[in-house]
Amino acid sequence: MHLIAAAVTTLALLPPAPLPAPPEVSRALGKPHDGRLAGGVPFPEQGPAFYTWDWGLKRSPNRVWRRYGTAKTVATTLTVLEEFRAAHPEAPRVGVADLSRPHGGPFGRRFGGLGHASHQNGLDVDIAYPRRDRREKPPIRPDQVDRRLAQDLVDRFVRAGARHVFVGLNVRLKGPRKVVVRLPNHDDHLHVRFRP
Repeated sequence: MHLIAAAVTTLALLPPAPLPAPPEVSRALGKPHDGRLAGGVPFPEQGPAFYTWDWGLKRSPNRVWRRYGTAKTVATTLTVLEEFRAAHPEAPRVGVADLSRPHGGPFGRRFGGLGHASHQNGLDVDIAYPRRDRREKPPIRPDQVDRRLAQDLVDRFVRAGARHVFVGLNVRLKGPRKVVVRLPNHDDHLHVRFRP
C-alpha cells in the first residue's frame, strides 16, 4: 500500500506529458513566384465534376506531385467545380491541370511543358476551358472554347474570392478589372490565384 501511495505522489510531482504536436497547418509561404507550400493537400485525380490534365505529358490524369495546394485552394476549387457541374449537368467535366509541387518551390520548364513562373506556394490552379466539342482535354485554339461555359467558370471563381483569374488574350472573357487579367499563353486555360 505504501508503494502505491509513493508512486501516486511521485506521478503527481512530475510535469504533465507534452501534448502531441498538431498536424502541420496548410499554408502558402512567400509569393506565388518565389515561395513554398507547408502542409500541402493533394487535389484528387478525378471526380464527377472534373478530370486532371498533365501539361508535361499532354494526357490525363495529371501526376499527383503536380497537384498540391493549400487546403483552402483545394476545397474552394472543388466547391466551384461541383457548383458548376450542378448548374451545367450537360457540360463536359472540367479539366484541372497544375497547382503546385508537394512542398511548393520552383515549377519551371524542367518539370515539363512550358513550366510556370508562379505556382510555387499552393495558391495557383490551372483550369482548362470547356470545349465546344465536349472533349475532355484542353482546347488547342480559341475557337474550340465554349465561351458561355468558360465565362461562367470565370464568374464563379471571382465570386469564390479569387485574387486573380488570368485568361487568354483571344478568348474574349471578362470580369472585374484587376481581378480578371488577360495574359499571353492562356488561350487554353484560365489560371486562378487565390488569396493566402
